[in-house]
Amino acid sequence: MKNLLIVGGTGFIGYHLLKEAQKRKYNVSSISLNRPQKIRYLKGVKYILADISNYKILKKKLNTSFNFVINAGGYGVHPEFGKEGDRLIYSHFQGLQNLLQILNLKKIKKFVQIGSSAEYGKILSPIKETAFCKPKTPYAIAKFLCTKYLMELYTEIKFPTTVFRLFQVYGPKQDDNRIVSFLIKNCLKNKKFLTTEGKQICDFCYIDDVVNAIFKSINNKKTNGEILNIGSGKPISIKKVINLVLKKTGKGMPKLGGLNYKKNINKNNFPNIAKAKKRLRWEPKISIDHGIIKTIKSFK
Repeated sequence: MKNLLIVGGTGFIGYHLLKEAQKRKYNVSSISLNRPQKIRYLKGVKYILADISNYKILKKKLNTSFNFVINAGGYGVHPEFGKEGDRLIYSHFQGLQNLLQILNLKKIKKFVQIGSSAEYGKILSPIKETAFCKPKTPYAIAKFLCTKYLMELYTEIKFPTTVFRLFQVYGPKQDDNRIVSFLIKNCLKNKKFLTTEGKQICDFCYIDDVVNAIFKSINNKKTNGEILNIGSGKPISIKKVINLVLKKTGKGMPKLGGLNYKKNINKNNFPNIAKAKKRLRWEPKISIDHGIIKTIKSFK
């Protein structure tokens, strides 16, 4: 039996991972703080409600052995430093430690950690996995600490783990506060809305390509102890993305330059994905044009 646990299975990435896991005939469970939204509910998934940073509750709820674990969980918002920032770091890092203490490590064939490009901080692009990390926000620090801990665990006991540092991921059923979904929602409603000048250069990778990469690592021992960047490999400016959404929807009234850039943002943030391509024998297939069209259709 292939028992797979997805931590954070009610989120955007978690939902798509669960959906793919079902297609691949895994016996799937999800653990998260809240029940899934109606649009992200999947029949046949065992939904477990628990805060992974609470050891006692987690131990009580996790009473099944798992062969595979994908950790896409943790505190979902991105606060600044302070009480909420501390809570975020604690949630991610303590949650990871709790999972590893409670689960039977000897039975785990692969533990996949969903990391973030934010771990790198403000450095020159294209970014390689060997780059020195300078995380600048609580979210970035939380993700970086988890990566560091898992890499140390691999070094010490050869724990079969792979960390994926994701860049901009987009697609159907994503929250409206993410850039592509935000643009599509406002354009379809033909609203006036504010954006930055759009000079940032980013990498947008469609969710299906991301999920495909993650599942290619599940039974791939060559990816154990590795950090892999995941993106499309085709950097694009935010301004071009805005124009693409305008063109594909035929609506919308954005005011470019109406918003200031966020502090601590890396205005040129895109990866070198050569390592992921080689280790996984993987290629991103969905172009930004096609991906935006598919995402627009999901709104209708």
